[in-house]
Amino acid sequence: MLKKVLIANRGEVAVRIIRTCRELGIRTVAIYSEVDRASLHVRYADEAYCVGPAPARDSYLNMERILDIARRSGADAVHPGYGFLAENPEFAQACLDAGLVFVGPSPQTLRLSGNKILARRAMRQAGLPVIHGSEWDVPDGDPAQAAQAVGYPLMIKAAAGGGGKGIRLVAGPDEFPEALALARREAKAAFGDDSVFLERVLEGVRHIEFQILADQHGNVIHLGEREGSVQRHHQKVLEEAPSRALTPDLRRRMGEAAVAAARAADYVNAGTVEFLLDDQQNFYFLEINPRLQVEHPTTEMVTGVDIVKEQLRITAGRRLRLAQEDVRLRGWAIECRILAENPFDDFRPSVGKISYMREPSGPGIRVESGIHEGLEITPYYDSLIAKVIAWGETRGEALVRMRRALDEYRIMGIRTNIPLHQEILDDPRFQGGYVDTSFLEQAAYAERAASLDDLRAAAVLAALLHHRARALRPSQVQTCAQPTRNGDSNWKVLGRWMAVGR
Repeated sequence: MLKKVLIANRGEVAVRIIRTCRELGIRTVAIYSEVDRASLHVRYADEAYCVGPAPARDSYLNMERILDIARRSGADAVHPGYGFLAENPEFAQACLDAGLVFVGPSPQTLRLSGNKILARRAMRQAGLPVIHGSEWDVPDGDPAQAAQAVGYPLMIKAAAGGGGKGIRLVAGPDEFPEALALARREAKAAFGDDSVFLERVLEGVRHIEFQILADQHGNVIHLGEREGSVQRHHQKVLEEAPSRALTPDLRRRMGEAAVAAARAADYVNAGTVEFLLDDQQNFYFLEINPRLQVEHPTTEMVTGVDIVKEQLRITAGRRLRLAQEDVRLRGWAIECRILAENPFDDFRPSVGKISYMREPSGPGIRVESGIHEGLEITPYYDSLIAKVIAWGETRGEALVRMRRALDEYRIMGIRTNIPLHQEILDDPRFQGGYVDTSFLEQAAYAERAASLDDLRAAAVLAALLHHRARALRPSQVQTCAQPTRNGDSNWKVLGRWMAVGR
């Protein structure tokens, strides 16, 4: 087994990996930028090293610096988490060249999955249904003619894309030239590669993904599906497992397709195969995510499988402990991503110091967090600061528990998207499971920004009036322990007043 793992990441995912390493008796090495010195993952790890200044390109994306720390700390493996270098084949290769084990797929698989044009081509050849579109870089031919062949509306997507970057929706031919130029510039800035391809838009579809595990001995299984149809700008906001849209037969067919996709990509380690599902229950391959996913806890909650632990075991050369028939789904899990942003002010990022925090707990609640009281939220990194996962025997119980957990969650000093999650959970369409990838666009949450501000001001005013009324209220406590007019002891009244203020 591995002895010491360097986590090339930060925040809640770094804490998540450290916890499983501790259970396995593996020592951990954290890296941190100069502004992350007080972060939770730095406190949790056995060792921690400063990797550079705040900008990610100088710290968490600085391959040379990370590998130098790995050598100095004596680490024998590198876990990339998600984001940053997790899907970078050059980093995976550099780890191998440095004599380190990379916790993830091979550089060859990362190159295939990282180029969506190549991945589409490989999956189509493997017999998977692929959305109608181009399988070449658009400039290789006549862009306008290629778009016409695909048909409108269409999506322009970055071949090296991810995280919603380099994507443009095009309704008709007039918009195509400008959208193509914008997508190309964004792709170049985000990924250093301006290759793009075209894909026909499917409307009213759901986003379904299957968690896969593949060992070095040719065994591949899936752990069922997650649904991430509640999205904003192609980035998931809330996920659940399993999906309400799948029948047992459809789950079996999609699971088999996911395993076939993993085999076609010569995949080893944990990953996700993503599909779009239309209202006729036709599904189409979307992409392979060759890493740990943000929403992996929902699968862990319904299967009981620690996916990070399986990643580490696979990396160490162990065989999968489960066969496909051993995988059992139990109950329902929902995950809300807690982001440091204001959903009622155009999702503007929120920075500042967390002055007070109280996390939810109780039956069926799990919190994956990278924050603590006094931590400074900076503008340098992704706005994801924590995740709340609720589990229940049924979807209804998971929903109720999540609603209760969000009501309990207190984060002061910055704005978060918790109010948005509460609105989603209260939406009858979501409660009924009637969602697709346009769910958030259809809901006019942002239009309620003004009314929400009014409500906030009203709440502050009500609190002030309440405190003033309490200050002016005559004491109910007598000078001795005599029964009051309603028969209660004065001491009982005093105790209740001190406990609950009435």
